[in-house]
Amino acid sequence: MQSSLKQVTRLVTKQNVLSPYLGSVQIRGYATHDDVDLVVIGSGPGGYVGAIKASQLGMKTVCIEKNATLGGTCLNVGCIPSKALLNNSHYFHMAKGGDLANRGIECGDVKLNLEKMMGEKTKAVGALTGGIKMLFKGNKVTHLEGHGKITGPNQVSVLGPDGEVTEVVNTKNIMIATGSEVTPFPGIDVDEETIVSSTGALSLKEVPEKMIIIGAGVIGVELGSVWARLGTQVTAVEFMGHVGGMGIDMDISKQFQRIMTKQGLKFKLNTKVTAAKKEGGKITVTVESVKDGKVENMEADVLLVCVGRRPYTQGLGLEELGIEMDNRGRVPVNSRFQSVLPNVYAIGDCIAGPMLAHKAEDEGIIAAEGMVGGPVHIDYNCVPSVVYTHPEVAWVGKSEEDLKSEGVEYVVGKFPFAANSRAKCNNDTDGLVKILGDKKTDRLLGAHIIGPGAGEIINEAVLAMEYGASCEDIARTCHAHPTCSEAFREANLAA
Repeated sequence: MQSSLKQVTRLVTKQNVLSPYLGSVQIRGYATHDDVDLVVIGSGPGGYVGAIKASQLGMKTVCIEKNATLGGTCLNVGCIPSKALLNNSHYFHMAKGGDLANRGIECGDVKLNLEKMMGEKTKAVGALTGGIKMLFKGNKVTHLEGHGKITGPNQVSVLGPDGEVTEVVNTKNIMIATGSEVTPFPGIDVDEETIVSSTGALSLKEVPEKMIIIGAGVIGVELGSVWARLGTQVTAVEFMGHVGGMGIDMDISKQFQRIMTKQGLKFKLNTKVTAAKKEGGKITVTVESVKDGKVENMEADVLLVCVGRRPYTQGLGLEELGIEMDNRGRVPVNSRFQSVLPNVYAIGDCIAGPMLAHKAEDEGIIAAEGMVGGPVHIDYNCVPSVVYTHPEVAWVGKSEEDLKSEGVEYVVGKFPFAANSRAKCNNDTDGLVKILGDKKTDRLLGAHIIGPGAGEIINEAVLAMEYGASCEDIARTCHAHPTCSEAFREANLAA
């Protein structure tokens, strides 16, 4: 390691001025990286995909990650572990609930080994986070561990756990891909043991008898579904009047609520949580009806707080550079994902738009391509959403409520999975496909699915919308028989 004096000399020579932030740091030794084309702060789906793409395009790329493992929230405490638990808890539910017995598969006394189930989740997470490490190595992306802080227009410092600078990277471009964090609930302190966020709910040591969930959006219903299958009495308290969160079509939401209720989840809609306190090993939650103000106390062993997520943009040095956040803490960017400083880009959960891993991935790729002069285009109307319950819920494009509010004339086509031969063979017939088409042009405007494999089928709708397909185009496309995707074709035929 070079001496501190030589480090400072190099930095001054490089930029003619020492970063004010670094000037206040006690003189000490740290490594420097010069002639870097791009520094990506954050290694979640947007960050690691963007870093790899940039490297593939010939840019010398560094990715800084504050956590010990790569992959961000999605791979470590979000999408991946939750899907592992959703999948395996569904198998348990099929065996324990008698579904397998009805199919002629008799298992005897079915027992849950929660520790082993959690181990399978951990195994999946480890394999995928390790895979990113290998991808970085194969694509020549330099990985630096620590908290990335922008300390100049062309400089990012890596801070260690003690807040001291461990490395300095001089770079042409910076991509902020720091993602989001759990939104705290005022007055309720999360301890990740009995009062938990989504992170704690993925790692409970035992199956609680009763669980109350604040929020019946995507995360709340998914995690509620996991624990309900494993034997917990789950009640979701939701401020809004529907389940499934923002963007879901109200027709689908009603079906979704009905099916989830049939599976054992309870919902208190149009209800707000006003307080929660621990008493004698239990948690007492006070709720109030939004409509009539009626107050009720509820008791649970575990309280899951999932009222959304907020951008992780604090402590990045943005304010010092003159990059101001919007009223939600997001970084304002233009169509090329540039902030007010043209060489500082931002993507994913820390900018406007849906907080979805696949949206962040696309933005990471497009931003990197734009840096080397490529075209920059993304149609946010063609970004799908999926709820990974059973049955799955998926949608893309406009909902019926959107079209009504926009004054667009439309037609509706529906087809139930109860009439689909593959779903019937599988004894998995809950749900339907709902298609919204333009009344004048027949162009596909929106697709909404609740049913088996909805998260896979929706991608056909995304492709159709990207290419401006009409409902007739899809209806005239041959679909293999018997498949659940035939229901998608039939709904388009009906539109």
